[in-house]
Amino acid sequence: MRGWLRGPLTGPNPTDRGKAGTKHHLVTDRQGLPLAESITPANTHDSREALPLVDDIAPVKGRRGPPRRRPGKLHADKGYDYRRVREGLRQRHIQPRIARRGVESSKGLGRYRWVVERTWS
Repeated sequence: MRGWLRGPLTGPNPTDRGKAGTKHHLVTDRQGLPLAESITPANTHDSREALPLVDDIAPVKGRRGPPRRRPGKLHADKGYDYRRVREGLRQRHIQPRIARRGVESSKGLGRYRWVVERTWS
């Protein structure tokens, strides 16, 4: 009776095949303007690319005074919820706004994440 679960055309899960691929990482401002972008191999974990990407943000002209180099806070999904990311952001004087794995729902970040999704499209 379990024959319908697998058949001759059914293969392994596409994410477990180990195929070569790429992953795009993006930091945008509140309006969706890209500030920094990187492309990594698909098997690179998101948390490894977070801090180098923040460091790649170019100075932004704004009010009088020196140009601002970093954002005041950073919104991210659960893929970036690691101690090294949170501590690295705090060392850079950036307030991390990251949903915690296994504790918080990431639904509250949806209103911020749609800006990045809109930028990709």
